[in-house]
Amino acid sequence: MTTRSRLSDGEIAFVHAQRAARLATSDAEGHPHVVPVCYAFDGERYYTPLDEKPKSSDARGLKRVRNIEARHEAALLIDRYDDDWSRLGYLLVHARADLLEPGDPLHARALPLLRERYPQYRAMRLETLPIICLTPMRVTSWGPALAAGASAVTSPWLEPGRDLDFLPLARGRRSVRAYQDRPVPRAALEAMLEAARWAPSPHGRQPWRFAVLTRDEPKRRLAEAMGEEWRGTLAMDGEPEEVIQLRLDKSRERIRAAPALILACLYLDDLDRYPDPARQRAEETMAIQSLGAAIQNMLLAAYSLGLDTGWMCAPLFAPATVRAALDLDAALIPHALITAGYIAREPKRRPHRSIEELVVRFE
Repeated sequence: MTTRSRLSDGEIAFVHAQRAARLATSDAEGHPHVVPVCYAFDGERYYTPLDEKPKSSDARGLKRVRNIEARHEAALLIDRYDDDWSRLGYLLVHARADLLEPGDPLHARALPLLRERYPQYRAMRLETLPIICLTPMRVTSWGPALAAGASAVTSPWLEPGRDLDFLPLARGRRSVRAYQDRPVPRAALEAMLEAARWAPSPHGRQPWRFAVLTRDEPKRRLAEAMGEEWRGTLAMDGEPEEVIQLRLDKSRERIRAAPALILACLYLDDLDRYPDPARQRAEETMAIQSLGAAIQNMLLAAYSLGLDTGWMCAPLFAPATVRAALDLDAALIPHALITAGYIAREPKRRPHRSIEELVVRFE
């Protein structure tokens, strides 16, 4: 069996896909102790917190902590079980275990990783508690990349992407209008944008650009500018003044109160050029389709991080006004405004059509 400490890309994907692991330690006499744990991985080390729970003693009284202080040896088992045994897999990390005290640079590094991965930790005072740090000494893995019937030896990789429980993620995402007065971490916004970056696009050109707003002033400026244009549109539709004002107030508040906004813009300068209008329109349609895919990636990534989002189409009806309000380049075509934050009130969910209604042919 080959001994190593670094992970392959597939193993990294496997580690990030699982939600819990088992931490094994032993005392000075070698008596084993195993507990289930949550964990985060930064590409080099694994971190597991001593979270806030009612206990009869402080964190240093925990068995795993006493064992680590006695031996500094530990093992972390990250595994996947499925009734389809072709999907079984595990990764076993033999590591040096240390306690990170508050103030340690690695402690500060671990906190945002844990809070991004487990939303429950965002309300806990982990910054006041030690964190267990596991530095890998050797790693063993086994999974579906091995030939059928092979023994559990070190695997070159664990098949990535096959353990992502996607349907609950897609079904859980909802359109939210009311958020808590709580900032969205920059790392979470960057994770959303990273997800968007991997959306399919025509010729791989990624014909989209994003403007991220978290400060009050640009949000206010955008809300006021779009509101004035919308007022004129509603007046043309014959809406009574009191109805117009009510709708404008709600729309402005929705924009101003969102902790973060991501303006999604179409960017056509890098697309192929054709001499005939029909093909050029098709090229632009492909770009618009890919922008929708990028936005959906963002929405799902946000939900996986414990955030919620809303999709506002208002910029599509006032692109020049949006560009002027935010001083954007003329090549950017605003299409959608994505609000993001921590949900304050459950929205009413509209029913979704059945597969039988949506599929017109299946043969």
